[in-house]
Amino acid sequence: MTHKKKTKILAIGDIHGDTGLVKRLAKKAKEKNVDLVILAGDLTFAEQSTKNIIGPFIKEKKQVLLIPGNHESIATVDFLAEMYPNTKSIHGYSFIQNDLGIFGAGGADIGINVMTNTEIFNLLKKGNEKIKNMKKKIMVTHMHPAGSKAEFSGFKGSKAIKKAIKEFKPDILINSHIHEASGTEEKIGKTKVINVSRKEKIFEI
Repeated sequence: MTHKKKTKILAIGDIHGDTGLVKRLAKKAKEKNVDLVILAGDLTFAEQSTKNIIGPFIKEKKQVLLIPGNHESIATVDFLAEMYPNTKSIHGYSFIQNDLGIFGAGGADIGINVMTNTEIFNLLKKGNEKIKNMKKKIMVTHMHPAGSKAEFSGFKGSKAIKKAIKEFKPDILINSHIHEASGTEEKIGKTKVINVSRKEKIFEI
């Protein structure tokens, strides 16, 4: 039996235009030799600056996948994906590497990019469609799922994301949004949920 190569990932969310953080992470991505960088939304602070958010990762020749948070519009994310090579928005789309499929949906219930439960679920469904038979799957959302630990913040999680976990059974869910929940990990069903608000996570799958 041949074992396919594992994919090494650096995931982070809620950068909010912090170019110092991006520089540090791009360096780390290079040192740790990661294959993919996942940005789980809120790259900017209220759409203010998109400068030097993607560039440092591209300079290190990393593939970047991103979704919008609630601080930027879908148009901003699409613009960044078009402007930089090896950068792709997975907001309603998917990406395949080795035997791994990654799909996602950004937005939240507050802010600039407000998405309803139905919209979020439909985007995740659309993204999952092309990769549903992949051996390994990662789902990326900006919001946390309903019933997850991040709800201690007083912000209710998304029912759509919880439903998507149940239906699409990703191995891992990467989400951000609730800064205080940075670094929390838990299991929902068989899915490992990792909150990467401002606290990056490097892992292999």
